[in-house]
Parts: sequence; C-alpha cells; structure tokens
Amino acid sequence: MHYIEVKNLAFQYEHEPLLENISFEVDAEDFVMLTGENGAAKTTLLRNILGLLKPSKGSVRISPKNRFGEKLMIGYVSQQVASFNAGFPSTVLELVQSGRYQRGKWFKRLDKVDKEHVRRSLESVGMWDMRHNKIGELSGGQKQRISIARVFATDPDLFVLDEPTTGMDVNSREEFYKLLKHNCHEHGKAILMVTHDHEEIRHYADKHIELVRKEGSPWRCFSMDSCKELSKPPC
Repeated sequence: MHYIEVKNLAFQYEHEPLLENISFEVDAEDFVMLTGENGAAKTTLLRNILGLLKPSKGSVRISPKNRFGEKLMIGYVSQQVASFNAGFPSTVLELVQSGRYQRGKWFKRLDKVDKEHVRRSLESVGMWDMRHNKIGELSGGQKQRISIARVFATDPDLFVLDEPTTGMDVNSREEFYKLLKHNCHEHGKAILMVTHDHEEIRHYADKHIELVRKEGSPWRCFSMDSCKELSKPPC
C-alpha cells in the first residue's frame, strides 16, 4: 500500500518556482533515497510531504493507516534535530526512553519490551555505552545519533530522514544503512531518506529519486529526473 503518494507536485516561494512535476509513491517495505545537488529543494520537498508547507499545485497524500489497519506512525529526523545546548538537562537514556511514550504510555512505567526497544535503538547508533551521559555534553555527531535512536524507539511505520548520517564516520553510516534495510525488509517499514551519500547507500536502497534542474527554467527550479528501481547484486 502507498504510505506516501505525491502527484504532480509544484511549489514556489514568493513567486519563485522551486519544484515542478514531482510524482512518486513510497510503499511499505520501500527504502527510497532522495538526492540532488545543493539547493535542489530536497528539504523543501520533505516539508511539503509532511504538511509543513503547502504545494502550489498537485497533491500529497499520507496514508492514515499502516498495512495492519492501525494508525500510521511517522518518524521524522530533520537536519536541525540535534541542536541541543550545553544546559539540556536530560541524559541520553531519558531522551530516547521518551520516544516510547508516544505509543500511549504517558504516565505509565516502561515495561521490559519498551526497555529492550530503547536498548536496541541506542546500540544501533553506537550510543548504548554513553546512555548515562548528559546530552548537553555530547558532540554534534553524537547528538545526531541519539536523535535518530529516539525515532527508532518510537517504532514508526514511516521514516522520513533528512541527511541523518551527518557527523557519522564510514563504518557508522554502513551499520546505519544495514539497520534501515533490516527494518524495511524484515519489519515492513517505509523509508524516505535525503542523502548525499548515494554511492554508499545504493546497495541498500530499493528506489532512487533524483531532483535535477529543469532545462530553461530559473536556476532554483527542480523537477524529478527519475524514480527508478535499483538493481541488486545477486545473493
């Protein structure tokens, strides 16, 4: 089923066209990477999809239900997600645990399943050993990792990720891509991810959407070049 359905989307800012002729779907079990040169309005496209901006033309539909007929849960990681200051009072563990409360557990104690989910989320980004550290004491890259871990802890059906690997080294990025692929193909999650690391990720992603400058248009006007299935190496 389509978790995201974009049809003929266009967006302009103060009469300046930014996006035109954008159409694609993201289904359950799809791992989709979104690329484009700097200034290609990739973040703007995500914000249109999430309802933070309104398209000038066309439509965006996000399914209200997941493939099991339950309310669709969305996990969004923005580029500015890790902007915690030095005085932020929470520990790493407390912040990531708060992601479990979105599952209807406000004012309830977390059970063993919740705690195990939090542990796996922190281990997946290499931050379990720092779980008792104060967030304000962490580096920018470490803050980015725990922000991702908190999204994983919410156990969303749809991940919308905007350059989530900023600050990660090569090995960390590879483990992160493996984790996304596992969640997508083994647990039926859907992933739409903006990235510059398209050569690294192409072995894990299922589809590639590329925003390219439209010929003869103002320099900031981009259209979708392709939404193509990526060929996979034989097992």
